[in-house]
Amino acid sequence: MKRKSIIIALFTLLLLLAACTDGETSNHSSDSEAAKETEKDVKVNDEDVASPAGELQKLDEGEAVAQLQADLEKIGYTLPIDGVYSDVTTWAITDIQLQLDDLYVTGVYDEATQAALENILEGKLTIEVGAGLPPLAEPVTTGSGSLVVGNPYDQLAIINKENALPEDYEPHDLVVPDVRFPFEEDLPKKQLRAPAAEALEALFSEAEAAGYELFAQSGYRGYDTQVSLFKAYADEHGEEEANIFSARPGESEHQTGLAMDITSESVSYQLTTDFGETPEGQWVAENAHTFGFIIRYEEGKEDVTQYQFEPWHLRYVGVKAATEMVENNLTMEEYFAENE
Repeated sequence: MKRKSIIIALFTLLLLLAACTDGETSNHSSDSEAAKETEKDVKVNDEDVASPAGELQKLDEGEAVAQLQADLEKIGYTLPIDGVYSDVTTWAITDIQLQLDDLYVTGVYDEATQAALENILEGKLTIEVGAGLPPLAEPVTTGSGSLVVGNPYDQLAIINKENALPEDYEPHDLVVPDVRFPFEEDLPKKQLRAPAAEALEALFSEAEAAGYELFAQSGYRGYDTQVSLFKAYADEHGEEEANIFSARPGESEHQTGLAMDITSESVSYQLTTDFGETPEGQWVAENAHTFGFIIRYEEGKEDVTQYQFEPWHLRYVGVKAATEMVENNLTMEEYFAENE
């Protein structure tokens, strides 16, 4: 009997050991399958967030923007992955562009920025989040009550009586475009930011090919210069009247380095509304957007822009935005209001 009991006990023990072994094998199999599934998910996600091709800019929406945002998050930026190219996404792109050579600093995601971003993701380039442009903070106001923009390098920054540039903002990429000027002195007002200068050269070249001779009269204007200029106009005409045709310090588009006043010999190189009636002025009105420029202060839109009609004042916003504004007869203010 004792021998029989021992045999039964041994058999039971063997059964228990077999059951445990089967359980472990099953668990290992399950873990392996889960690992494979996780690995599969990672691969799919990596494909989904590959750096998108093509140009993207503020107000764009869609999968390509979401992919870009996911890439930016991978390298340390904190931003929503919602497929909306917002101020935060614009800031992140601007921050990268400011830290790397050979990139236009516009806040626009272009082919060169794509290549740089891919190199950062592959570890070939290094950037530090916020080292180029501090993260956007709560807006502050100027003495006149306008908000100070957090990203003055933004190619689509609206500068007007509600939105001002920082007092100390001076673009780092100012150059003198290779175009005609009605004066020879080497003055700061000859300058434009590099992307706008390149576009102006193309605009003037095309105008000349079409038989029109244009002259650049006044581009970049620093904050201190605007202080003196506006004071002189205000002393002569009164502040309210002066602010119809001249901007308060910080509220001038000329400080962006993206604006150029142009003229022609037919109006004696003056900045006058008569320029809009000349063949040169009409050609510019019809073609400037194809080079990324808009006539910033349009006739009939004075209530929107709060400035008089200025057919001579060109503002660079890039071809895509300029074309959309012109085709839909929108000022910058209306363009953003319509797309918010």
